[in-house]
Amino acid sequence: MTIRVLRATALSVAAALALTACGDSSEPDAGSAGRTPAEDAAFPRTVEHAMGSTEIPEQPERVVVLDTGELDAALSLGVTPVGAVTTDVSGEFLSYLADDAEGIEVVGTIAEPNLEEIAALEPDLILSNQVRHEAIYDQLSQMAPTVFAADLGDTWKENFLLDAEALGREDQAEELLAEYEQQADELGEVIGDPASTTVSPLRFVQGAIRVYQPESFVGTVLADIGLDQVELPTDRTPTFAELGLEEITRADADVILYSSYGPVSDSGEADVVAGPLWPMLTAVAEGRAYAVEDDVFYTGIGPMAAQLQLDALEGFLAG
Repeated sequence: MTIRVLRATALSVAAALALTACGDSSEPDAGSAGRTPAEDAAFPRTVEHAMGSTEIPEQPERVVVLDTGELDAALSLGVTPVGAVTTDVSGEFLSYLADDAEGIEVVGTIAEPNLEEIAALEPDLILSNQVRHEAIYDQLSQMAPTVFAADLGDTWKENFLLDAEALGREDQAEELLAEYEQQADELGEVIGDPASTTVSPLRFVQGAIRVYQPESFVGTVLADIGLDQVELPTDRTPTFAELGLEEITRADADVILYSSYGPVSDSGEADVVAGPLWPMLTAVAEGRAYAVEDDVFYTGIGPMAAQLQLDALEGFLAG
């Protein structure tokens, strides 16, 4: 069974669970939000999270999400939020989520959520994380039950399960994570000896070069496959090390996965790729430096993005 076939199986889990929850293939008596009786019975519930505990009185129907990971998580579980934020470099939702996110209201950016627009949507659940929005938690929690993860990036699996708990869809989340982990194992077996291949995930951001580390979202996916990563000292955050243009050779590896945050003309990518040091990198010299979609590998976080990373890496490494 190929990785892509396994991914298709994973994406069908949510639909299958809706049919099997009642023990037969008939349509459940589910009300306006497509809820099953089992889901209704699971509420009210109290969810413990980074900011304390939050009581959710009934199955959420009007969900607002304030980061890319929460949007990915909700859509993966078959929940279409009524509102969501975008990144600072685009007024659109991430490319890989765009189709599923059609019709969702934009309520500001990750850096500046619009509280008035959020309140106007009359949410019954707000999802985000402490790193991004701790300062406005009290305001949000006055609008609706609000659940925050403590961190983001390498904690994406824990965050996904937390979001699923708040949404009443834990079984679906556990199934999707199990399918993802099986696919990562399968890809590692296809590669043969993944630990012998070093990978540098590079991102060009406003003239700087970020080398993403094991404590990042993409780092967890590479680790789940069994690949090795270039590890560098980090100053401000464990997620990535930041290099100047003249330091690019410190990121040398067997494989490079590179992208730009925002336009290539503004990120500094063009100067590096056209510069004298780029051809000296092992991955470049051996034709194993791959341009990847920034939305999938670096901006996006969550099970959908992880699945797409596996698909891309299968094409790069298992051919």
